[in-house]
Amino acid sequence: MSTCHAFKSNDEALTMQRSNAWQPSATMDVLRQRAALLAAIREFFAARDVLEVDTPLLGQFAVTDVHLDNLRTQISGAAQPYFLQTSPEYAMKRLLSAGSGSIYQLGKVFRDDELSSRHNPEFTMLEWYRLDFTAAQLMQEINELMQYVSDAPAAVSISYQQLFIDQLGVDPLADDAVGQLRDALSSYSSLADLVHREDDRDLLLDLAMATVIEPQLNPKQPTFVTHYPVSQAALAQVNPEDPRTALRFELFYGGLELANGYQELTDAGEQQLRFERDNQRRNSSGKLKAVPDVRLLAALEQGLPDCSGVALGVDRLLMVLLNQSEIEKVLPFAIDRA
Repeated sequence: MSTCHAFKSNDEALTMQRSNAWQPSATMDVLRQRAALLAAIREFFAARDVLEVDTPLLGQFAVTDVHLDNLRTQISGAAQPYFLQTSPEYAMKRLLSAGSGSIYQLGKVFRDDELSSRHNPEFTMLEWYRLDFTAAQLMQEINELMQYVSDAPAAVSISYQQLFIDQLGVDPLADDAVGQLRDALSSYSSLADLVHREDDRDLLLDLAMATVIEPQLNPKQPTFVTHYPVSQAALAQVNPEDPRTALRFELFYGGLELANGYQELTDAGEQQLRFERDNQRRNSSGKLKAVPDVRLLAALEQGLPDCSGVALGVDRLLMVLLNQSEIEKVLPFAIDRA
């Protein structure tokens, strides 16, 4: 009798789940504010004469970045798989090489990653490229966008190196950075066993950034972290003032990483070498190698104009603006309701 009752309870719970699954993840008020944010973004770029473009969601090439994985699908009659794009970057750079001028895109992208309160496999990205902009000029424009769509205070900037020195007492660019990182992170009980088995500097840096440093950033102060190690900037120019670093930056606000930007690499040969290094790292980490996008390389050979570009997570920005801690609360339908 008790067993039957248990089955009945489970059936009722399943019925309840199914009955609610048709409903939106976000409230109608949030969806109106979402629409207002998208409209404001378009107004911002229209006033600056930046062209909106719309590139394919499906492509024949996956990214080589060791930190990203594409969702893939098979099209009837096609010999090769197609990949849902993690970013419109490669297609947008092909447009830039074809003479588009400064451009932006506001649309969906996809990443095969673990579900979390801040990640949905399908999400909305704002990506834009400004011709003849330095990374510093692009950061200023991001700052202006943030103030246009919200009451965010002006952003501050700090170098990646200085941030690690200030918050962890480690110089991430030093020759003995691995030893410094192991010593510093071993004081955290949850990390001690892991760090002593790891000798990859970039993995240790990523671990330190995600678990120790990011949580210490002031959530009420937009903060640009600049000049990442060159090994962590596959699509950025090397910093001519310090070749250990690249002209890459990230924006943090509200406890979230919101944007990732570069002063873009334009050298096709160097890009090819970086694709190969990415694949070596993918192989070492047990991931499948990715065929480099030969059409991007051809576009770079044709000539990518000097530019800087950035990708900004719109859903995460809305989370910050509306003080929401879960990404599903700002999406019309999160993945479990798709």
